[in-house]
Amino acid sequence: MNIHEFQAKELFKRYGIPFHNGIVARTPDEAYKAAQELYDPIRQFAVKAQVHAGGRGKGGGIKMTATADEVKAFTAKILGKQLVTPQTGPEGKPVDQVLIESTSEIGEEYYASIVLDRSVYQLCLIVSKQGGMDIEEVAHKEPEKIIKQHFDLEAGLSHDDALKAALKLNTDPKSADTLAKVFQAMAKLFVDCDCSLIEINPLALMKNGRIIAIDAKINIDDNALYRLPEIAGWYDPAQEDPREVEARKIDLSYVGLEGNIGCIVNGAGLAMATMDIIKYAGGEPANFLDVGGGANKEKVTAAFKILLRDTNVKAILVNIFGGIMRCDVVAEGIIAAVQDLEKSGLQINKIPLVVRLEGTNVEKGREILANSKLRIIAAASFEEAARKVVESIQ
Repeated sequence: MNIHEFQAKELFKRYGIPFHNGIVARTPDEAYKAAQELYDPIRQFAVKAQVHAGGRGKGGGIKMTATADEVKAFTAKILGKQLVTPQTGPEGKPVDQVLIESTSEIGEEYYASIVLDRSVYQLCLIVSKQGGMDIEEVAHKEPEKIIKQHFDLEAGLSHDDALKAALKLNTDPKSADTLAKVFQAMAKLFVDCDCSLIEINPLALMKNGRIIAIDAKINIDDNALYRLPEIAGWYDPAQEDPREVEARKIDLSYVGLEGNIGCIVNGAGLAMATMDIIKYAGGEPANFLDVGGGANKEKVTAAFKILLRDTNVKAILVNIFGGIMRCDVVAEGIIAAVQDLEKSGLQINKIPLVVRLEGTNVEKGREILANSKLRIIAAASFEEAARKVVESIQ
């Protein structure tokens, strides 16, 4: 689960990671009041759109201003708009709130993050002297400028290892020691809150000598939210794809993509393999959708409804392996789902529907589908299913 910058900084506060004073505003008047409260004659205001996406500066979502009137004017301009950044896609993300901060002048910008390095099964601190908006370009073109320090989950990031990384950013003993303490705090926060990513970009050395987290990005492992009720309450559905929000409500795993072949599959591994084989057959998957082990009528119906909300979907592939669930039960669920959708006015039979069943009672399941009188294209194998669904829209 993603959280907003101001929420991430609330967690930073609890772990001693320094950042500028800020106030969240949801109206232009609130923004004006916040600016008056934060006013300092030797500082500027940073007004930052709160969306679940990076690259806000490039998208026009961050503005430096000098007066409360300018803060109010920019807030009025951006609230209610869709902010498009390099990470949002053309549809953008809605701006429902802004963070106003009182900021001083930056001297140097660094990059710092913590992720799980799956290649070595360890957590990894990643830092660079090249902080700022183009860190992705640095990683691609100058990978030698990206510094990695692995550490153990149980032991945590030691001060010696943190200082080793910090000294590669700044050789001043005081600054390096402060950076090291920030890195250690990030590592502890990562473990305590079951994060999948913590990123500070930039982590700045201000001209007054302070180390400040200018930005804050934190992603939380969805599977851990049951033990993090406060953070779970920070979920902002307005920042998510409406189809993903609907899927979450009924315990379906759904991720929208940009293709035109909808996929309904049971099992995450099979779902990923299905997307791969569609690509191999020359098609483009419109989604990842895992209905789980219990592919009953209700879940299949809900899955169809989510796919049909996507106007790009021109065909649907249902790929079910009947292990825990018998194929005959799945077949009956598919038929019932299609019939219910037809009765509700959703013309699913106008879209090619390819179904591949395999597993327990597979012959009985295929027989049920064949006798259903529905326009279902049956496929016996994985490859045949992918080929038929691609051919159906050519």
